[in-house]
Amino acid sequence: MQERFEHLQNVISSQRFLKKQGLGNEVPFFICPFDPKEAVEMEKTEKRLTNKLKQSGIQVLSINLYDLSITLLKERGIFERILETEETRTKDELKELLQSVLDPEAHLIPAIAGMIRESDYDVMFISGVGEVFPYIRSHNVLNNLQSTAKEKPTVMFFPGDYTHSLESGASLDLFGKLQDDKYYRAFNIYHYEV
Repeated sequence: MQERFEHLQNVISSQRFLKKQGLGNEVPFFICPFDPKEAVEMEKTEKRLTNKLKQSGIQVLSINLYDLSITLLKERGIFERILETEETRTKDELKELLQSVLDPEAHLIPAIAGMIRESDYDVMFISGVGEVFPYIRSHNVLNNLQSTAKEKPTVMFFPGDYTHSLESGASLDLFGKLQDDKYYRAFNIYHYEV
């Protein structure tokens, strides 16, 4: 984990990364894949990285999708009602309900856009991807963020694999098992050269 931490720190603190160079006019989205078994360790690494970058004068806007979801539900006054009805709903009904009330285009991205407007940051970190599955899908967040968060680099901490192949294109494989989130416009941060 120390080696990955150092790589992430070197990449994210580089002027090439911060100035979005070498991306071929693509959106500055980066996937930081990690083994889901290392989720707790990666959360610590992300916090340590944020602090280290701050010491170097690089401001990070950290957004945890799970925390943001809870905040949005509370702000709309529906969090308690969802908790109360959870026991009487099937998993599919609950998933459908959460997908509608936390729709990325209608609710999540406008909230993130507000955070972007209110923050003076150099790079945005998005985490909590595994915690919001299946009602929020990572590729939906990235697709909807393309017009909102293209000015500065975004790093999504992803519990799984981000693979590219000529046959199947690019795929976000959540937990290393669910291979249905196609997203083509992000870069694997471990393959980005300083």
